[in-house]
Amino acid sequence: MFTRRLESVGACFVMLGATGCSRAPSINVIGSFLPSWMLCVALGVLFSGMTRWQLMQRRLEHRVMPLVVFYPSLAVATACLMWLLLFR
Repeated sequence: MFTRRLESVGACFVMLGATGCSRAPSINVIGSFLPSWMLCVALGVLFSGMTRWQLMQRRLEHRVMPLVVFYPSLAVATACLMWLLLFR
């Protein structure tokens, strides 16, 4: 009896938590609705690639060590910034 009541209370909390997901931001790309975070991640990766190209052209890439940490961090920071700027 107690476990059944506990399960129903837990189910109510799960349903209350899911109500905030009803209007997720999405973007229409050629008739297909994609989550907006995908655009932000793509822009972050693109910006990181352009930054790497610029650093290599100017021969400054050796100054931003370790590279395995720098470029993913730059991509994440840029993706978060794009999210804030475009979708607040």
